[in-house]
Amino acid sequence: MPEIPMAFKILIAGGFGVGKTTLVTSISEVEPLRTEELITAESVGVDDLSGVESKDTTTVALDFGRITIDQRLILYLFGTPGQDRFWFVWDELSVGALGAVVLVDTRRLESSFPSVDYFEKRGIPFVVGANCFDGARRYEPQDIRAALDLDADVPVLLCDVRHRESTKEVLIALVEEVVRRMNQG
Repeated sequence: MPEIPMAFKILIAGGFGVGKTTLVTSISEVEPLRTEELITAESVGVDDLSGVESKDTTTVALDFGRITIDQRLILYLFGTPGQDRFWFVWDELSVGALGAVVLVDTRRLESSFPSVDYFEKRGIPFVVGANCFDGARRYEPQDIRAALDLDADVPVLLCDVRHRESTKEVLIALVEEVVRRMNQG
């Protein structure tokens, strides 16, 4: 009898413009579902585009992708919208989630605090992926951990989510963190 694979729901979260859609797109083995819309003049004064002024689209509901780790493990990836006005979607998306990747942009670290708080308050295991943007200053993981006031056991990784291998390392770290937390509990 063939072994039935286990499927796990993973959230990809973070502030506006940190690379959530790019992460899902870089790793998904299926054509990702994206709910991106053009940023319009209506968002002026509503959305904070500081540091991402050249961005012309935004996720308004979710991104979805899938990656088969091996015959026994499939990850379903749900990218959350990053703008404050779409955060109500997070509560629905987080139902049944095994864990989360919190993507951060060290140039705009303050936009990461709501995501970290969200998962800490709900006890959902997460890792932090510091997306290394071209031209941005690089920080050591322990410095990012200190700036975000994270517990010592929360994994922090440097990554470039444009690259499949880098994204894969972040997802593996999350699966390892979930297993570690399950073994503790």
